[in-house]
Amino acid sequence: MGARSKARKRAVDVLYAAAVRDADPLTLHAERTEVTEHPAPNDYATTLIEGVVAHRERIDELLAEHAEGWTLDRMPFVDVAILRLGVYELLWASDVPDPVAVDEAVQLAKMLSTDDSPRFVNGVLGRLATLAEQLRATL
Repeated sequence: MGARSKARKRAVDVLYAAAVRDADPLTLHAERTEVTEHPAPNDYATTLIEGVVAHRERIDELLAEHAEGWTLDRMPFVDVAILRLGVYELLWASDVPDPVAVDEAVQLAKMLSTDDSPRFVNGVLGRLATLAEQLRATL
């Protein structure tokens, strides 16, 4: 697993834990990086967490609009964390090609979630990827 893939997994772990605990992801990330048994903070993981937090309202609007038949409340916390990260990379991470953002999110879903989650994550992010240029123009 490459350095950025590891950073993505770490970011999803923090976003997931924050959702489960109803905690601030930035605070949780800072606390985790202070504990000696956790690895030193990865700059890209920090960038991802900060980006998701900064754009969460718009990300959640897009997910609610494009997750056909699903509300965020009905989705597993881990899927929401993966999708938020994927949307952030699709729309705000200019150095990440759209297919890479989608594929990395699908790989995380395969690793961390249910058997149905990779297909679901691919479908939602795939729909958003087709609109990415239009959406970026409105940001």
